[in-house]
Parts: sequence; structure tokens; C-alpha cells
Amino acid sequence: MSGTPGSRSFQMRTHLSGITPGTYTSRNEGDTSEPVTRPGYRPWPALGHTLDTLDPMTSHQSTQTMKPATAAKKLGVYLEATPAEFREGMVSRDELNALQADPPEWLRDLRRNGPHPRPVVAAKLGVSISGLARGGITEPLTTEQIEALKQERPEWLERERATQAEVRKEAARLKQRKAERGTR
Repeated sequence: MSGTPGSRSFQMRTHLSGITPGTYTSRNEGDTSEPVTRPGYRPWPALGHTLDTLDPMTSHQSTQTMKPATAAKKLGVYLEATPAEFREGMVSRDELNALQADPPEWLRDLRRNGPHPRPVVAAKLGVSISGLARGGITEPLTTEQIEALKQERPEWLERERATQAEVRKEAARLKQRKAERGTR
């Protein structure tokens, strides 16, 4: 019968109206009372104090950690170019904040010279990440290679820059339109 539309569960069929499931009824039939729930279910008082097992909240906070790939993305560097000890371990939020506040020499060098990940390359060239792929750039580039592309000005780069400019122009137009509608 289980799962049949219109049928009720065993507990619902055996439940007396007005009596909370799991409690003992008092039917004014002497001193005996029988449980409403079937054998195998413990009534509420038999459960004990289950909430006692949940420790009250403490002020101790666990250290938030992240994978090296996530930390590299947040730092704007190419993971494969980072030192081995950075790639092999987890990075805590405090360590990430320390790296951002006072970057070590390897991080300053990576940010200055590269190799740079695709989002950084795209930003430096003024194109989208998709535009890089359409232009055939799938690998990380160094700052020197990016500057060479800027000097060379290949056709794909000019086309993608124009596309990106149109996208920005359209986004600005839509933002302006939304602002105008909001002031009415």
C-alpha cells in the first residue's frame, strides 16, 4: 500500500486524533496506558536529551583553507609557475591575505614577468577570454610575449578588441537605460 495515492502511512492509520504521536494516551480505562506508536519507535521521553550531545557554539573558528589553484586564481598568477611548496599544500585565508599584503619576491616576479593565466592575458590585451581562444592563444603568455602581440597587432587582435569595445558600449547603454527607468 505504500506509495498508493490516497493511502495513509501506518503511523497515520494507527494514530488517535488529538494525541501527539509517540506519547502515551490516557483513555480513562484504569491505570494502564498503551503507546500509540508501533513497537520499534521510541516515545519522546525515551529519546533522552539528544540536544545535550550538540556542544554549545564556541568562539573557536576553524581555519578556512583553499586549494592552491583557487589561491593562484585569487592572486592572479599561473599555478604551474608557482613554487612547488605553494602547489603542493593548502593555503589558509590568513596566508593568502599575507601574500596579498606583502608579496614575496617570487609572486612579484610572476606578476611582473609572467607567465600569466588567460584572464590576465585577456585583460592586458583588451579582449575576452573567448577572443583569446578564437585568436589561437590557449597557453599562458609572458609579459614579453604580450607586448610583442601588442606591437605586432595581428588582425584577430584588432577584431577582438573591436568586439570587446562594442560589448562594453552595449553594457554601458543598458546600464544607463536601467538607471533612467529607475528614476522615473
